[in-house]
Amino acid sequence: MEFMIEKIPTSALCYFVNDDATGLTDEEIEMADKWWTENKVQYVTPAPEKEGECYPYFDHFPAFGLATEVLDCSVASLK
Repeated sequence: MEFMIEKIPTSALCYFVNDDATGLTDEEIEMADKWWTENKVQYVTPAPEKEGECYPYFDHFPAFGLATEVLDCSVASLK
């Protein structure tokens, strides 16, 4: 298993962590699913900076999709 830090769009976190696609369009779900499958992702979890604190920020190059607010997340994948 490979572990890495990825810039995950904050809008997709509920989908990845809780399997809750509320508020996502079909296109956003398709992009998220494609990224998940292509990278053989096993799980995504927010990567706290210190004592459970996470700070979203704007990024032009998230793991998938258009420029948006992201959160650094630990991603485990089978490579």
